[in-house]
Amino acid sequence: MVVEAANWSGAVRPRHEILSAPEHLRYVSGWMRPGDAGYVALDGNDTPVGAAWYRMFPRTDPGFAYVGTAVPELIIGVRPIWRAHGVGRALLQRLAGSARSAGFARMSLSVERGNFAVSLYRSEGFAVVRADYGRDIMVKLLR
Repeated sequence: MVVEAANWSGAVRPRHEILSAPEHLRYVSGWMRPGDAGYVALDGNDTPVGAAWYRMFPRTDPGFAYVGTAVPELIIGVRPIWRAHGVGRALLQRLAGSARSAGFARMSLSVERGNFAVSLYRSEGFAVVRADYGRDIMVKLLR
């Protein structure tokens, strides 16, 4: 689903290109390390249609949405045909609940400007805290 997340705009970059790019690979390599959590949404045939997960990064090697050492970074990807059907919202809510239960006070994400998912994030309590190279860094308070 990292490929779906990277290809949100419909401009399809090849799967191998995305999965070999260090900036994307770092969100999935070595899964599941301490602090990682995630969920996969399945259709009626048990086929994955979306996934959301979070990962922690150190200050010395931050991810796209780094705002602090104790703040997990959210990644979400939904297959295009399943977008705007509640899959992303359900995944986001489930993951936020998991992060809250794990004791995190907030979670962050990075979204490129123009991504229609911004309205979902805002409606789920995320707010822009920083603009960074064509992306907005958003944070949700969990407590």
